[in-house]
Amino acid sequence: MNKLLTLLFLCLAFQANAQISTVKKAQQHYDDAQQYLDQKAYDEGIKYLEQAVKADPKFQAAYIQLADIYRRIKQLSKAVVHYRNAITSAPTIEPRIYFLLGESELLTGNYEQAKSSLLQFLTAYKGNDVESVQKAKKYLLDCEFAATALKNPIRYEPTNMGSHINSADRDYFPALTADGETIIFSRVVKGNEDFYTAYKKEGKWQLAKPLSANINTPVYNEGAQSISPDGKYLFFTGCNRPDGLGRCDIYLSRKEGNQWGKAINLGPVINTAYWESQPAISPDGNTLFFLSNRPGGIGGYDIWKSTLDEDSKWTTPTNLGPEINTPFDESTPFIHPDGKTLYFSSDGWPGMGNKDIFFSRIDKSQKWSKPKNLGYPINTFNEEIGLIVSADGTEGLFSSNLAGGFGELDIYSFKIPEPAKPLPVTYVKGIVRDKETKEFLQASILVVDLQNDAAMFNDYTSSETGDFLTVLPIGSNYSFDVDAPGYLFYSQHFNLNIVASEKPFEVEILLEKIKVGAKAILNNIFFETNQFQLLPSSIAELNLLVDFLNTNKQITIEIQGHTDNIGESGLNENLSENRAKEVFNYLIKNGIAAKRLTYKGFGASRPAADNATSAGRQRNRRTEFIITKV
Repeated sequence: MNKLLTLLFLCLAFQANAQISTVKKAQQHYDDAQQYLDQKAYDEGIKYLEQAVKADPKFQAAYIQLADIYRRIKQLSKAVVHYRNAITSAPTIEPRIYFLLGESELLTGNYEQAKSSLLQFLTAYKGNDVESVQKAKKYLLDCEFAATALKNPIRYEPTNMGSHINSADRDYFPALTADGETIIFSRVVKGNEDFYTAYKKEGKWQLAKPLSANINTPVYNEGAQSISPDGKYLFFTGCNRPDGLGRCDIYLSRKEGNQWGKAINLGPVINTAYWESQPAISPDGNTLFFLSNRPGGIGGYDIWKSTLDEDSKWTTPTNLGPEINTPFDESTPFIHPDGKTLYFSSDGWPGMGNKDIFFSRIDKSQKWSKPKNLGYPINTFNEEIGLIVSADGTEGLFSSNLAGGFGELDIYSFKIPEPAKPLPVTYVKGIVRDKETKEFLQASILVVDLQNDAAMFNDYTSSETGDFLTVLPIGSNYSFDVDAPGYLFYSQHFNLNIVASEKPFEVEILLEKIKVGAKAILNNIFFETNQFQLLPSSIAELNLLVDFLNTNKQITIEIQGHTDNIGESGLNENLSENRAKEVFNYLIKNGIAAKRLTYKGFGASRPAADNATSAGRQRNRRTEFIITKV
């Protein structure tokens, strides 16, 4: 909420009846001050008001106006002094001054005094200003929370990110890729807000440079951005642009190879005539969180979300509801790469005063947990906003004007306290190349959670770089399929049911061109132990095989089944052939002509690895296909 408007509203009635002094000199200084204040010449206005109260120490209206001005220019400690002077300068005072004093005391960390002033306001005030009463009660909760938090500080050692990131200008709103190798942040240079980016080399940040002329503009402001985990999609806020639908809108740019594409407005479903800003994209790219003051919210600025439908169009945004939003203001949402932990700032949940940083986690029923304050001294009576958390959950990045920085605002890092850490994730990072020429390939990448058949990643690489990165939460099994026109598709699966799997996977995928004799292992075809019935988790890959055969209608294949050497050889051969037949039958049921297919079981006769180890035996239990005609 706009505290300045609250201040002016609360003071108007009282000042109208208390702006006259019986000391002529004091009144003259007061009248002179008004002329400067009308022109927003606050320094001169303050000088004359100080002379007014010096001439008349009982001049209550002058004290109040001094306090008002100091609040306006964010010198709240001086505002506290003058509100207290106003109270002691006369036998009575309008009760609302206690509210203004209490709020100023809260925002300077004087919690006990703030509590006393706010209680005096609530006791004495008999008016109908519901908003101020509501705020006073909320501030009392802040005082209680702060008293406890101050007695239980958490370990907090912020570290400046250095001169390669920070500058003499304002640097803020950082965003990191999942591998922690790329940072994008906002910087204000000569009044223009643009994006800067830096890359890590051998563990050290290189000098930050402007991002791209396709995104940065010389006239308009760009900021409050969110980058996809792979660093290829940038959602950001653009204000007052010619194609804007409101004062600030949300835009999207995609990185093709090493170049950022032209930024596009997300359109009227997301953007309105109101204010949309501070986007946060989920790791799978399917949910967009953002801030808006559109109608239908709970407070002034709320967090909303929209999801992509089956046609890749954004759905009508929905409010996150009272589990997250309050009658006050929320800001700077950040959804962690775990896809479940939301960090955000709010001045509506109990905190240290002003905006604090909170986190909440969504459960399987899609309900958000009650937000938890990150604690003191991460949160203080100042405004804390714009936190992001690294993919591994260990490090937080934020902006602050802490002493000893390079400029007015610098970017800092700190260790995330254990209770506030997100769920564990890892990532798969790789490059797709032609097996023979080693050239980069444009290929589609599909990652599916085998426990719920949910697509975790569905995108494509560029022929310029061939690279991809996808984040995977620990605790599930994932199929991983790569497909490019004219090539056999590649499949793999990752078992991330153990915490030790948090170590990232870095892979090079070499795709083989379609030709007679080319072979592909179907790593995501699954059967029950010693059975040949297909498990439901096989469907995603079987459908990819159907698509592959429909795309390449000229080819024929042989489906081959293999086992390890455990058990009787005749039984293994029968099992492997029945498994191959199951795949054969599935393809026929899904429209593939039988004349294009054959199947055969080889039992343990063609091992792909040593049967002496469990890992080797697992590799030998496989289904694959070989191209027999093109």
